[in-house]
Amino acid sequence: MLPGLTYDFLKRLAKGIAQQFGENCEVVVHDLSNHFTENSIVIIENGQVTSRKAGDGPSPVVLEALNGDRTKLQDHLCYLTKTHDGRVLKSSTIYIRDEKDGVVGIFSINYDITGLLMIENSLKSLTAIAPDTKGPEHIAKNVNELLDELIEQSVRMVGKPVALMGKEDKIKAIQFLSNTGAFLITKSGDKVSKYFGISKYTLYTYIDAK
Repeated sequence: MLPGLTYDFLKRLAKGIAQQFGENCEVVVHDLSNHFTENSIVIIENGQVTSRKAGDGPSPVVLEALNGDRTKLQDHLCYLTKTHDGRVLKSSTIYIRDEKDGVVGIFSINYDITGLLMIENSLKSLTAIAPDTKGPEHIAKNVNELLDELIEQSVRMVGKPVALMGKEDKIKAIQFLSNTGAFLITKSGDKVSKYFGISKYTLYTYIDAK
């Protein structure tokens, strides 16, 4: 049997974790100190998750601990298990060791994530986007901000700052602005001309360039 101090602590710990995370969180303690093979569960909270109770037998993990080399056992965290009725659990298995590093018990957490997986699938369908989407598009607060954003887009499209742009680069940027409707914005021509360091006449020449 697990030592009294250890048992009392594990019982409080199991209850605390179960209450913290709610009824979908099962916490189980298996006693392996006397090689219990038919009634290894000595502590269980929220046993309805797997339909088990204190005194029930071992899981495959417990059998592995009993039959294998206990000195080589490693904690197994955040893996998936499944109940007899098909619900999916996120599980962790932590081995309880004595002062000689021998495995005397197992502390196990099984969280039913079936409902969360259903929500995740629903959210994926709601947030699905076209495969060729590059990223979120900025939503401007007003037309001035919109024009600034379009000018920045034109610079990114060319791939170099205005100071390094030649004539062909500027034609490419300005025709991009024309195609996006930037010049429908009042006084946009003045702002774009100033930004690219060209005259209004040159601006219109660049817009019509072939």
